[in-house]
Amino acid sequence: MGETILKVKDLRVNFRAWAGTVQAVRGVNFELKKGETLAIVGESGSGKSVTTKAILGILPSNARITSGEILYDGKDLTKLKEKDFYSIRGKHISLVFQDPLSALNPIQKVGKQICEALRKNEHMTAAEAKKRAVALMEDVGIPEPETKFSQYPFQFSGGMRQRIVIAIALALNPKILICDEPTTALDVTIQSRILDKIKDLKEEHDLSVIFITHDLGVVATVADRVCVMYAGKIVEYGTVDDIFYEPAHPYTWALLSSMPDLDTREKLFSIPGAPPNMMYPPKGDAFAPRNRYAMEIDFEQEPPFFKVSDTHYAATWLLHPKAPKVELPEVLRHRIQRMKEEREGA
Repeated sequence: MGETILKVKDLRVNFRAWAGTVQAVRGVNFELKKGETLAIVGESGSGKSVTTKAILGILPSNARITSGEILYDGKDLTKLKEKDFYSIRGKHISLVFQDPLSALNPIQKVGKQICEALRKNEHMTAAEAKKRAVALMEDVGIPEPETKFSQYPFQFSGGMRQRIVIAIALALNPKILICDEPTTALDVTIQSRILDKIKDLKEEHDLSVIFITHDLGVVATVADRVCVMYAGKIVEYGTVDDIFYEPAHPYTWALLSSMPDLDTREKLFSIPGAPPNMMYPPKGDAFAPRNRYAMEIDFEQEPPFFKVSDTHYAATWLLHPKAPKVELPEVLRHRIQRMKEEREGA
């Protein structure tokens, strides 16, 4: 993998609420390598989207970065003022939103929405901007782009609207593309096409991609490396093979066990309980109250990261040399075995 293009160090983000302070992100660390796709996965509320909004400087007004660094191109993005982000957003780091219907202006033609960024930032003439916009629409797989250029968002399907959003995100040739659950609202057939298109565009445009999702099936399709988040922290990270074939954290086990596939015959696992209230983060391991493998120390002391391999680390006391040995859940053992057999037979 290439050089590091983005580095997040000990990032902490709090939200002011009427009842107190929500600790949404609590010391997140990761690196994005040039040319790779890094997936950040976890349940809703785990801090995934807040982390990426902090990178782009688009946190809501009641949010505050309390500590940490976001290093890109020799700059710490946490120190930039709003006007400084004008030269970063779109040109260097771009975002594909989850819901294309809310990301697009419903009363403005899609072509004009693509051209807007080009004319403002690239100082193109109207004719030059239209030519580039049509090329971008063709790039992302919009049929008859010359005709579709003059249509409104409501005239497009959900999948085609998402392609328009991707075209806008790519308009200024960014180096990093952040995809925040870009396929959540789409059916599985359209989802597959969008994922394939993102992979193709990554290669064509030499992009580094951060992919935010709660869907581990999507992760298997797009990612090179994976960070698993829970309660505002990364609890496990490794290559996609590390996470799918050698998962080490009980939360990762639970996520994988609850993921259906075409060969699932046993009853699907569901994670008991609910994520913690981040106004009052629990002592010790935040996942302990939902973890059937939790030990006494999990409720008293937060686990450090233990090394599983050179590429794989997990923050769980189960990896301590003195911890009792536990087996993977049966449903997960069967799933991993099936995946290994499919890979060997491919």
